[in-house]
Amino acid sequence: MDCIFCKIANGEIPSKKVYEDDKCLAFYDLNPQAPVHVLFIPKQHICCVNKITEDNADAVAHIFTVIPKVAKELGLENGYRIINNCGKDAGQTVMHLHFHLLGGKTLGEKII
Repeated sequence: MDCIFCKIANGEIPSKKVYEDDKCLAFYDLNPQAPVHVLFIPKQHICCVNKITEDNADAVAHIFTVIPKVAKELGLENGYRIINNCGKDAGQTVMHLHFHLLGGKTLGEKII
């Protein structure tokens, strides 16, 4: 498989890690859209939201228990945004499920 996020999760490509455990990895986005921009990925390859099943939903649920902890550690007491793009029309450029954590400034009502 030629998935860049799988390679990052496997340690084949370096990243600036924020959090890691046996189910997920969080690392800083290379093209940040806010002062804090971290990506959360399941270590298990799931291409997008459309491929979440009963068999792999626990990995996604786990990510959503980790996000608030990481947000707090990064000083995002005043709030943050979570974004997921599903498919090319939505702007998903890496076909590995991931969630953007954005914060560190007032984000307003626009998506980004």
